[in-house]
Amino acid sequence: MLRLLLCALVAGAMLAPLTVLADEVVVYSARKEHLIKPLFDRYTDETGVPISYITDKAGPLLQRLQAEGRRTPADMLITVDAGNLWHAAETGVLAEINSSVLDANVPANLRDPKGRWFGLSERARTIVYSTGRVTPDQLGSYEDLADRKWKGRLCLRTSKKVYNQSLVATLIARHGEEKAEQIVRGWVANLAAVPFSNDTKAMEAVAAGQCDVTIVNTYYFGRLQQKQPDIKLALFWANQDSSGTHINVSGAGVTRHAKHAEAAQKLLEWLSSETAQAEFAGRNMEYPVNPRVAPDPRVSGWGSFKADELNVNEAGRLQAAAIRLMDRAGYR
Repeated sequence: MLRLLLCALVAGAMLAPLTVLADEVVVYSARKEHLIKPLFDRYTDETGVPISYITDKAGPLLQRLQAEGRRTPADMLITVDAGNLWHAAETGVLAEINSSVLDANVPANLRDPKGRWFGLSERARTIVYSTGRVTPDQLGSYEDLADRKWKGRLCLRTSKKVYNQSLVATLIARHGEEKAEQIVRGWVANLAAVPFSNDTKAMEAVAAGQCDVTIVNTYYFGRLQQKQPDIKLALFWANQDSSGTHINVSGAGVTRHAKHAEAAQKLLEWLSSETAQAEFAGRNMEYPVNPRVAPDPRVSGWGSFKADELNVNEAGRLQAAAIRLMDRAGYR
């Protein structure tokens, strides 16, 4: 009975109504409040359109949208990782929209081919290495980290995180499942420790000498570098001689049952504009998706690189296959 009561309370909280003004845009956001609130406040100051929002992890927000159905107050969903955006689109909670503004501001490989979601910031997932024990000429690609020369020298974040699922999904897209599984099995064979819960812990293990290389989202490296400017770690841009460094996005779409769909689309267009892009990406040390906007100086200081031009939609389309593959390979 207690378990049933708790389940009922959780379900009630998930479906608790959100008080909405007649003219405001309601956003469900998996992007954290300190990253979005300043932009929302700025948009309201410039346009007079109020924005209300709730923040949570991607999974609970998607469950809420599905449970609310036509009754949802949400006009927009913001979430991180193309895998999550793809999943939201495929479960039918996002609307197809046509926007020449978004098409001009967001490159084709960073948006849904059907116009259900659009990238708003770009993140690179690449190699971080110990500058005391590794030289750049020893590094090359994600695939190369499966080589025996890295045995006992590799640290990774857990396979349960969508960022690694998306990376493996792109390996499947590039190489097919059989070859991708050989690569992931090589990673597992080379691990110096059980996979870590987050990118920061994996980098700290490299800095401490527990391993020599890892794979992280670059903004995690930027945060750690800010806290420890003298840390003996550096970024290496993977796959520059082949497919390019793996990239992903945070992004957004207009919900299928939006009560203020036109206003939500205008907000989405503004977030992709030159006016907003530098701040949207810079607050998290990411890259703007709008090609006319320069990265934050801290980010551009890491140097330029060739990015993978594969449509990030593939990270979602092949996510289930990637999860099964990592499980077979023993990557936990």
